[in-house]
Order: sequence, then structure tokens, then C-alpha cells
Amino acid sequence: MAGFSSYEIKPLSDVTEKHLLKGVNLYLVGMMGAGKTTIGRILAKRLKYRFFDTDAMIEQLAGKSVSEIFAESGEAEFRQIETKVLSELSAYTRLAIATGGGIVLQRQNWSYLHHGIVVWLDLPIDQLYLRLKGNTTRPLLQTPDLRQKLQTLLEQRQHLYAQADVRVKINGSAPPSYVASRVLEEIDKTIKPSSQRP
Repeated sequence: MAGFSSYEIKPLSDVTEKHLLKGVNLYLVGMMGAGKTTIGRILAKRLKYRFFDTDAMIEQLAGKSVSEIFAESGEAEFRQIETKVLSELSAYTRLAIATGGGIVLQRQNWSYLHHGIVVWLDLPIDQLYLRLKGNTTRPLLQTPDLRQKLQTLLEQRQHLYAQADVRVKINGSAPPSYVASRVLEEIDKTIKPSSQRP
């Protein structure tokens, strides 16, 4: 934990965490590299939920990697499979789901996302760049100017990410456990006002 002394983690009580969402699914959205999979696993453990990653499920369903799907069938085919996976997951409860960065682009996907609580993990471009430079597995990032590509993708998606129920701004140096606690705190703040209405 060296270097993280400025991050004070105040987890909600075990009872609060387990009953916070009342079984409603939790969907993590945001740019690739924001930490959705890492944070999703921690949240699933704390909430006693099952964890799923839509990209991993797509690869399992297609029998090939995301890069291969993009190369062989194109982005449109990938998005179709992504919607199918999301529709299947939304039929269940008590799931923490890390979604692909572009899942917000398809209007149909929002009909599934709105069945749960949507959390936008918002990491600044400079920190996304540091995390993703040198990455050869993400098809949309195979470009000579990675920073500009990330900026363009964010500009295309930002207004869609902003439709999330909760936005959590992340500092790239914050430990995942701290970010997960922040997510739960923000969800708690969002849920309480609506549940306290007469």
C-alpha cells in the first residue's frame, strides 16, 4: 500500500454492501483501460455477486479473440454479438458486469443497461494513455497516434457515458480497492434520495 497513504478507504459495512443494490445488476461503463474488469471483480466479491466481462463472453461465444472478430468480421459484427451477450446477462440478477468501452454506442444496449445501475468509471485521457500505450490486443487502438485516438473515442462517447446513473472520477494512482469503495459510496448516495421519497 506504499504510496497510497492519501487514499483513506472507508468501506461500507458488510451488511450495507450486500443489501445496497437489492440484487439489481451493476454495469460498469467507460473507456478501455479505465479498470472496469479489475473494479468489477472487487465489487462482485463485496456485493456477493457473480462477475462477468462482456468481452470475455463474446470471445467465448465466437470462439475467437476480440481482435480476430474485428479483423475477420468487422466492428458491426462485434457490436451485434455484444448486444446479444448483454441481453442474455440482463435476464439475470446479482451480477457485476464489466462492459466493453463501446457498448454505449448502440441505443438498444441502453434498454438492457437501464435494467440495472450503470456506473461510469471516468479516467483522464493522459492516464488512459499511460495504461494503454504498447497494448497490441485492442483493435481500435492500433494507430500511430494513440493519444489522439483515445481523445476522439472519448469525444464520441462522453455524452453517452454521461447517461450513467453514477459517475466516479478516478485518479490513475488510486488503488482498485479504493475505487471500488468510491463506487459503492456513490451508489449509496444515488439510491438513498430516491428510496426516501414518499
